[in-house]
Amino acid sequence: MGGDDDRIEESSVRLMASSNDGIVDGVGVGESRWVDGSEVDSESPPWSLLDENDSGQGYGSMRRRLVKKPKRVDSFDVEAMEIAGAHRRHSKDLSVWQNLALAFQTLGVVYGDMGTSPLYVFTDVFSKVPIRSEVDVLGALSLVIYTIALIPLAKYVFIVLKANDNGEGGTFALYSLICRHAKVNMLPNRQPADENISSYRLKLPTPELERALNIKETLEKRSSLKTLLLLLVLTGTSMVIGDGILTPAMSVMSAVSGLQGEVSGFGTSAVVIVSIIILLGLFSIQRFGTGKVGFMFAPVLALWFFSLGAIGIYNLVKYDISVLKALNPAYIYFFFKKNSSAAWSALGGCVLCITGAEAMFADLGHFSVQSVQIAFTCVVFPCLLLAYMGQASYLMKYPDSASRIFYDSVPGSLFWPIFVIATLAATIASQAMISATFSCVKQAMALGCFPRLKIVHTSRKLMGQIYIPVINYFLMIMCIIVVSIFQNTTDIANAYGIAEVGVMIVSTTLVTLVMLLIWRTNLFLALCFPLVFGSIELIYLSAVLSKILEGGWLPLAFASFFLCVMYTWNYGSVLKYQSEVREKISMDFMLELGSTLGTVRVPGIGLLYNELVQGVPSIFGQFLLSLPAIHSTIVFVCIKYVPVPVVPQEERFLFRRVCPKDYHMFRCVARYGYKDVRKEGHQVFEQLLVESLEKFLRREAQDLAIESNLNEYFDNVSERSRDSGAAGDGTDELRIPLMQDQRPEEPGSSVSEETSPAFPSSVVSLDEDPSLEYELSALREAMDSGFTYLLAHGDVRAKKNSVFFKKLVINYFYAFLRNNCRAGAANMSVPHMNILQVGMTYMV
Repeated sequence: MGGDDDRIEESSVRLMASSNDGIVDGVGVGESRWVDGSEVDSESPPWSLLDENDSGQGYGSMRRRLVKKPKRVDSFDVEAMEIAGAHRRHSKDLSVWQNLALAFQTLGVVYGDMGTSPLYVFTDVFSKVPIRSEVDVLGALSLVIYTIALIPLAKYVFIVLKANDNGEGGTFALYSLICRHAKVNMLPNRQPADENISSYRLKLPTPELERALNIKETLEKRSSLKTLLLLLVLTGTSMVIGDGILTPAMSVMSAVSGLQGEVSGFGTSAVVIVSIIILLGLFSIQRFGTGKVGFMFAPVLALWFFSLGAIGIYNLVKYDISVLKALNPAYIYFFFKKNSSAAWSALGGCVLCITGAEAMFADLGHFSVQSVQIAFTCVVFPCLLLAYMGQASYLMKYPDSASRIFYDSVPGSLFWPIFVIATLAATIASQAMISATFSCVKQAMALGCFPRLKIVHTSRKLMGQIYIPVINYFLMIMCIIVVSIFQNTTDIANAYGIAEVGVMIVSTTLVTLVMLLIWRTNLFLALCFPLVFGSIELIYLSAVLSKILEGGWLPLAFASFFLCVMYTWNYGSVLKYQSEVREKISMDFMLELGSTLGTVRVPGIGLLYNELVQGVPSIFGQFLLSLPAIHSTIVFVCIKYVPVPVVPQEERFLFRRVCPKDYHMFRCVARYGYKDVRKEGHQVFEQLLVESLEKFLRREAQDLAIESNLNEYFDNVSERSRDSGAAGDGTDELRIPLMQDQRPEEPGSSVSEETSPAFPSSVVSLDEDPSLEYELSALREAMDSGFTYLLAHGDVRAKKNSVFFKKLVINYFYAFLRNNCRAGAANMSVPHMNILQVGMTYMV
């Protein structure tokens, strides 16, 4: 960034290499790349004025190296560097008792859905395959045993749980993990400073691992692959939302249906009515929060699993212990040989035994990997096996009881206690999926893939406990419609399986990519993962897809609807961002306006919100044209979501100066993770922003003082060396460290600490800068005058010559979503009296 030969145009979207130097920062002649804020600074560093025409020896050579290679650290990077490392968070190993306590809690949050599957699995399986011999029972039992052992146990517990994003799980966590290691995000707003966030933990593939680098390069170069990856993630998320609709309907109806054979006159209509009443109550209490609603979840589910295991052992001993022969997988072959196509159809019911397996990964953020593994291997897995074996043992003696096998296999004296526990467990299972749906929607919103909605944070301690009213009422209405239309669990089960298997296939694909790109697993082992588990899931998918006409169309319809909504929002947002980048105001124009910006500057701080991380947004020109005066201090604020779960408060803000000092204009990037909670009010946000801005101004003055002292020091030393004739060999140059090595190695270190050992104290001594005190006093005066939020209402319209489909999506669908979603002012909780809003239309 020095010399007359290096030409940097800040007004342009792209950074071009000059023809004289051939390559600048690794970019060849004629090549270009996105400017992200690290390549361009609003002011040239003071040392860029050093003499380039030196003799090429001694300290002249050193000066050229300082000028050409190690450009002054960007103010964004300085702000991030100051605390990077100091707040590095290492995951501490939990004690045995802590893991056991967490494992107990997982029973109520993670395993409710899978734990209630014995209510309906065999009922659905034997509705497709009538029981005519023991092969039917043993084959179905063997299928269930090995399905649970392969998918939840082998795949999720031992492999998928390790693919977490700093302790966070789920489809979007995998996507954010991939986004950190390859530039596959559709928005080109990535900055090098993001990698200094404590939770980033970036481990890029090393040059020796050619395969990983090739995958990374292929993903980054081909926009079609980026779009395909995004569609895959959105499809998985859509399936999870579909689960949030079907799980409450399926679980509650299965529990209530137990009254049909126990209470006379309790028919199908009564089951539907009671189920709807329970569902209305369930969704009505969501606004109180998961913490208040579910404080009894873990004890109830623990009692439920204990009951499953105890009843299973009782039935095994009393009826037919020979069902243990089903541990021999040969009975799966005999089952298919005997029933052929009917057995294939029964797979759709068998897959219901692993419903909720994805929750082990999706809900990982609230627990530890060890706690989830302990709970499943020590409690859930054995209790489920005993429950299914006990039901199979009962069916060996009473094959006609398949339609209500769970309640028939319960000892008569225990019916009502078990019925109450089953109903509570089914409600808890529904609660877990509803909460997971809220989390998925919030993550999608954070990554720009879902329209903005109102989010209510129901806990001051646990950031994951949220409530989204619109989604809650949508799920409630859909659940009631599903129960009213289908009226029995068999038809709902046909729909249920498609959503579950769809999410599993998406997870298998993304974890395979993580293995190849990030873990750098052996190629054979990495391919075995999708070959083994992907093949099993595809087999199950083919079975459940055969039920499309019998109810399987429902989750596909739900998934298609949400996929269209999310992709349309992301597509429109990307086009809008690209338009803002393309039409941003040039620095030359800003400099021509002068420090008055062509208008009157009045005391106050104007916060102009936009999505750009670099440059002056075009909407600022509209404010200059529309307002008779503009504030004395202008801050361009960009709310940016980084592909990490959480950004520590100390690393929230990044600053840079826009234009010369007398303009009093700054760029601020406020960074949030996809799990972060933006609960601070506008007053707290304003205070944090001003404190960070003051800190930035002091640090900037410190850096400029060091650079000025370095220039003076180099000039003096160079002059003395020329007089003494000792600079011919340039060996003394090795004694001075390069400025490019100034990145602090120890927590809390700074540039001055790095340079102090190599230079006299006069170089690093900092005199009080009068301009700094003036600027700080001006900032405080502006703060006392108040804040004004300058909001841009950017509308996006397709050009007249655009294709019809693009016009339809942008002008109607995307416009409808923008007009009906939550406005930016509401999201920021800004008082209406402090808002100035200007509209602008972008043609894309």
